[in-house]
Amino acid sequence: MLPERVGQRPPGSRLLAPGGETRREARMNEHNDVSPERMRQIMGNFCSGITIITADTESGPAGFTCQSFTSLSLDPPLVTFNPALSSTSWPKIKGAGSFCVNVLGIEQQQLSRTFAQSGADKFAGIHYAPSDLGNPILDAALAWIDCTLHAEYDGGDHSIVVGEVKGMHAREEVDPLVFFRGGYATLHSSDAMAG
Repeated sequence: MLPERVGQRPPGSRLLAPGGETRREARMNEHNDVSPERMRQIMGNFCSGITIITADTESGPAGFTCQSFTSLSLDPPLVTFNPALSSTSWPKIKGAGSFCVNVLGIEQQQLSRTFAQSGADKFAGIHYAPSDLGNPILDAALAWIDCTLHAEYDGGDHSIVVGEVKGMHAREEVDPLVFFRGGYATLHSSDAMAG
């Protein structure tokens, strides 16, 4: 009988992970982990833009930072975003019946942080002008999309809001502010990426 080589597994044996599971079982358990923490970690690999949703409400201008925004339909022109059920700003904006999506540019990290806070006077020292619907358009926004509230649906711990676009504008000379893996990121150049 030949001597066993160092590191060779005996026939019929299985490789075990530190918890006593096989490596395959450990990988499957990791793949099946859909906890909120794991969801946040994995979904953070999807690079997104940053927006601030604003409205002129009964109690004055309101707004919040939102990265879950996207175009939904071209005809009719619809967009969607997903405020958390815990948001204190969304109920005020919903009550206004219209809102403006302000897409942030590369120079607006601090503005994003300001509007992500709860309870502060977010509009203190912020320059903006009213849209045709009366919603705040932030002066330095890369783009803005003015909407009426079209529909709202249940989305677990968030709402799925659909807005009907009534007006919009963009400044092409500004690069976007993006969010990736839990932090702000930038594109080197929109023109360079387009080719």
